[in-house]
Amino acid sequence: MPWRMRKRGAMAVTDAALARLLTWFSPAFPIGSYTYSHGLEYAIEAALVNDAASLAGWVEAILRQGAGRNDAILLTCAYDAERAGDDARLGEVLAWGEAFRGTAETALESAAQGQAFLAAVRAAWPHPRLEALLALARTHGRTPAYPVVAGVALALAGVEPGAARRAYLQAFAASLVSAAVRLIPLGQSDGLRALAGLEGSIAAVAAATSQLDLADMGGAAWMVDICSARHETQYTRLFRS
Repeated sequence: MPWRMRKRGAMAVTDAALARLLTWFSPAFPIGSYTYSHGLEYAIEAALVNDAASLAGWVEAILRQGAGRNDAILLTCAYDAERAGDDARLGEVLAWGEAFRGTAETALESAAQGQAFLAAVRAAWPHPRLEALLALARTHGRTPAYPVVAGVALALAGVEPGAARRAYLQAFAASLVSAAVRLIPLGQSDGLRALAGLEGSIAAVAAATSQLDLADMGGAAWMVDICSARHETQYTRLFRS
């Protein structure tokens, strides 16, 4: 049965799975997400983002038309490949995850966080399939992207796929809002209001990507990519992307 047509049955979120979600997507989980802004630092310098409203619009565009949507697809495809025990498919997802980045900095962002996430999960929750993922990536000469590693780990943990996508996207959005709070600067309450306003978009993207495949990847967040590229030569900066 084609991948996009395969039905995904409903799964309950167990207490153990919930614990993994809360831990793995906590700001305290050691993947260095606080060091990346996904081009937002340049967008703020260029006055494209300067308050809570413009921040919410910027992040929503990333979620719906940029890396948020694409990462949710990659996570889902990696999750499904792991559940099916299909290493050939997983190798394909690894290739797409490494290649599908608009700039050098967003490629670094995804690769570095993927490596850190894999190292942290292997250290605390060892599993033979995590070792297999690392070996597969080395065989194919790939650096596992963050959503691909997350998809495999979440499948191994038995986390329901819808909850997996929601948690990943929520953490991604929260990281961008946190960066903006520090950069604009923006008050904590304004940051929380922006994040609260993004809940509907996060839910919508998580639902819309449930049946999408690699061929559905693509984006229209061009200004985000332009800002990311310009961030590479930005004179004064706090973030790595």
